Order: sequence, then structure tokens, then C-alpha cells
Amino acid sequence: MVSAQLIQVAVFLAAAAIAAPLGRFTRMGAVLGYLAAGVIIGPYVLGPLYALNDVGEILHFAEFGVVMLLFVIGLELRPIRLWSMRSAIFGLGTVQLVATAAVLAAIGIGLGLAPAQALFIGLALSLSSTAFALQVLEEKGELTTRHGRLAFSVLLFQDLAAIPLIALVPLFAFAAAEPSMDVGRALFAIATILGVIVVGRFLLSRLYRIVAATGVREAMTASALLTVVGVALVMEAAGLSAALGAFIAGALIADSEYRHQIEADIAPFEGLLLAVFFIAVGMSIDLAVLASEPFKLLAVVLGLVVLKAAILYLLGRWWGLDGAAARRLGLVLSQGGEFAFVLFGAGALEGVIDRSLANLLTLAVTLSMAATPLLLLIDDAINRTSKPEPPEYETPPGGDGHVIIAGFGRFGQIAARVLRARRIPFTALDSNIVQVDFVKRFGAQIYYGDAGRLDILRAAGADKARAFVLAIDNVESSLRVADMVRKHFPDLAIYARARDRTHVHKLMDLGVTIIERETFLAALALTKTLLRGLGLREAEVKRLIETFKRQDERRLYEDYQYYTDLEKLQANARSQATELEELFARDVEELPEEERGPVTERAPVEVTAQEPDGRGSGG
Repeated sequence: MVSAQLIQVAVFLAAAAIAAPLGRFTRMGAVLGYLAAGVIIGPYVLGPLYALNDVGEILHFAEFGVVMLLFVIGLELRPIRLWSMRSAIFGLGTVQLVATAAVLAAIGIGLGLAPAQALFIGLALSLSSTAFALQVLEEKGELTTRHGRLAFSVLLFQDLAAIPLIALVPLFAFAAAEPSMDVGRALFAIATILGVIVVGRFLLSRLYRIVAATGVREAMTASALLTVVGVALVMEAAGLSAALGAFIAGALIADSEYRHQIEADIAPFEGLLLAVFFIAVGMSIDLAVLASEPFKLLAVVLGLVVLKAAILYLLGRWWGLDGAAARRLGLVLSQGGEFAFVLFGAGALEGVIDRSLANLLTLAVTLSMAATPLLLLIDDAINRTSKPEPPEYETPPGGDGHVIIAGFGRFGQIAARVLRARRIPFTALDSNIVQVDFVKRFGAQIYYGDAGRLDILRAAGADKARAFVLAIDNVESSLRVADMVRKHFPDLAIYARARDRTHVHKLMDLGVTIIERETFLAALALTKTLLRGLGLREAEVKRLIETFKRQDERRLYEDYQYYTDLEKLQANARSQATELEELFARDVEELPEEERGPVTERAPVEVTAQEPDGRGSGG
């Protein structure tokens, strides 16, 4: 006899295998395809045909996909980069949560709810879906954009905030006998988080080193999965978010040399479990409630989505996003989140809200999730109609032993002219069609293409190239291209142009080591001419310039470890400026008398504070 459990597994796998391609083919996205598949195989359509078990249990198991997603995201975020996002996480995240909860609570009070109930519902609905938002952003290639990073910051703060919100549910139940928090449990939770940090920081890399030494790939995969499962168990035992614990563990081993191997091993499991999660969300849509109270439910969903999108749009504009990016931020985070399911369930159990209201709000959150991909499709259509369609990228010729130049502005053209003079073959790429047309008029071989696209790089013969010149002016585009080349062509040497010190440090984050700051050498050459014009001898000029260059390059690499800490950089700049002046004075004293230039009074050391983009006074 065929096992019922085996049939259910087959149904889920079939739904996952069919839904994603159909969703992509219809341009609705994989997430919406999974939701639709969940409704079809759910308890109200095909569920009775294959003895469907409790959907709640399936959803609880499938939430492990969100845990794995957060672990993989943690692997991508090194602690130093996470620290650099603290302003958006605790600034924008806090304002979003407070503003959304306050407005929703006010509406709830206006509709006749008790203040405690209204505030509880407002806080629960102010949380967005980490799984939905991140999956949609990744699917559309927007996770590394500015609005994508801000969305991730808000989601991370919401995950942090969800922990105390779940713990505080009894405080909203005024009918409870003792609405007080358990201090011992809170201390245990803090100790658990610290324990995860200590283990992740000091033990995991060593354990992976031992496993890797065995040469058994299956053991490495099992170790990676054990890390995620183990952290989830520990965090849940402490009453905390398993997803947050997985994120912390991933971030703490992001600097490990095994990061890419772990990510590759985890990826298939993460993708499949996330698919199961979205399918389970679709299965949990209660069509009975939808049929009995359609207008009430539609009003709640519409109000929630519009309100959250509007607040996030305004916050995005306040944070410096343009209109299109702020609108995108609002739509991506306009839905309710997974933690709302937990909060409404706990709230109904504790008597904060009644069960029928909890069911209605849970279904509203689910439908708001389903609305997100549709809203983004509409926004895509608006963006396409508001912008002229760019021409198709050209297909550059492949090559062998050539040089690829990405970015053909002033910097890239100089490199190209020298290469052409030496008859070294090169392929030049630029994504600015105006620049391409202009340069082509002068007979240069340049192709219109985005060097950040894998198919363009492969067409350009990146797998056979001798070198890759990264001459793109825009910092974000430069980093995106560098990341693409490093991931897919790790043996291709990258010679990068950097706009400033921060750009250098971000390229170093990606593993690029051959970097020239675009103004540094030119500024040194001009200063050398200036010193000669001021009457200094050639030997002293040479020693001054060489001393400064060595000192500045040393400082550049020393600053890398804390380049996101502005106060530390300023303090270090002051001490190094004093050290540099002392070195200059010592060098002058060691020169023979006849080689010394005119003596000037010692000037006070001044350090210019860095600009917001991190450039400051140095190149």
C-alpha cells in the first residue's frame, strides 16, 4: 500500500517543480507561483484527495526555510559591513516600526478596539515578511541596490523587535492575573545570544577546518546543515527567533575561508525549503473566511498595504531615495510578516484578541503577502512606460589572451590607448550608450554592454582573458562588477580604479587587491612640481614624496579594519598626521646642508573631517 506521507511529499515536490517555472514564464515571479500552487493543493481544493495533514504543522516546519535564508544572508554580511549599516537598522528601522504601529493603533481605536488591543495589532501588522521581501528582491536583482539594502536593514530590525514583542504578549492581556515579565527568562535569552556569538566567532571556523581536512564533501554539507539546525534549536529553546540566531551565526563566520563552500552546500536546501514555506502560506489561506467576509477582509488588506507603503515611501524619501526607489521600498515591505502569525496566535491564546479576529487578521496578512509580487509587477510596468527602452546590448567578440576594459571614460581610454600602441588586444565595454556612440566616432573598438552581467562577460571571453581593467566611475556599479568577476572568474586578475579611500576598502572587501586611486598619483605629481617651484632641492622633494606615499599607503591598509567607524578614522588621522610631520622633520635633518631647501616655521597640524561618503581630504 502506498504511504500517505510519501504521496504528500510527491505533491509538494511536484508543486515546487511546476510553480516556479510557470511563475517566471508568466512574469509573475516564483513567489506568486508558489502561493498559487499552495492554494491549489491546499485543504479547500485538492487537499482531501491526498489526506492532507494539518497545514499549521507544515507551515511550522517550512519556516525552517526562512531560518536557512537568514543564515545565507548572514554569510554575505561580514560584521564590519553589518556595523556600517547600524544607522539604517536602528534609525530607519525604529522610525518605521513606531510610526506604522502608532497609525495602525490610532485607526484601531477609532474602529472601537480597546487601546491595548489596538496597540498589539498595530505592532504585529507593522512587521513585514523577511522571506517574501528578500526573496522578491533577490529574484529581481535588487538586493544590492540602495533601496534593497534599506529594506534589508528595516527587516533585520523588525526581526530583532519581534523577540521582545512575542515575550510581551501577556502584558497586553489585562485579564491575566500577573501581567509581568520573567526577568530570569530574559537574562537566559541574553546569555543564549552571547553564547551563539562566542561559539560562532571562535569555534565554528576551527570545526570546519577539521571537517575540510578529511576531504569528505558530504561531511562539509552535513556540518553546514548541523550549524543551522543546532542554532535554531538553541534559540527556540531560549524562546527566541531561530531566524535571528541563524543570521548571527552566518554573520560571525562570514570572514571564514569556508564561507563560499558553506553557502554552496546550503543553497539547494535553502531554496527548496523556502519554496515549501511559500506553498504552505498559500495552503493556509482560509477560503471560508474569504467567502464569508470578503469586503471586510479586502478593506483590511487594502488599508494595511496602502498605509505601510505610504509610510515607507515617505521614510525612503527622507532617507535620500529618489521617487522610484522610495516607491519600490514601500511596495517591497508593504505586506504583513511571518511573526504576525505567531503574535496573533499567542494573542488569541492569552485573550488579547478573540479567535475570529485573529483568523481574519492572519488571512489579511497572508493575502497582503500574495499582493506584494503583483504590486511590484505593476510598478515594473510603470517604470517601463516612464523610461525610454534602452537599446539591446551588443555581443562583444570573445577573445584569447586579451584584456577586458570595463568603463571607457577618461580612465579606461588612457589604458586602452597604451595597450593599442603596444598591440595588446583588448575588449572595451561601457553601459552608457551616449559614451559608446561618441567614442565610436573616433574609430575606437568599444561595445555597448553591462560588465556586471554574466552573459556579457562570457561573450567578451572573460574565461580566456589575461586581465580585467575595472575603470567604472560609479562606485556602486564598480563594486557590482567586481563582485561578479570575482565570483565567476576567480582566476582573472582585476586592476581596479577607485574613486576614494572608502571605494578602495569596499573593493578590498570583495577580494580585489590591485587598486589605484584615481587622484592620488596625479596629486603627488602636482605636489612634486609645487615643491620644486617653492625652491626645495630635488633630493628633498623626492624623499618627502616617497615618505608621504609610504605613510599614506600604510594608513590606507591599516584603516581597512575600521573604515566604517568615522570617530576612529578621525582619531587615527590626527595621530598619523603628527607622525608624518615628525618623519618629514627627521628626513630634512638627515639631508646634507647643501641639499636642504628654505626652512619654514612648523605649521600646526590640521585634520579635515571626512565627508559623508567617506572621502575626506585624501584620495
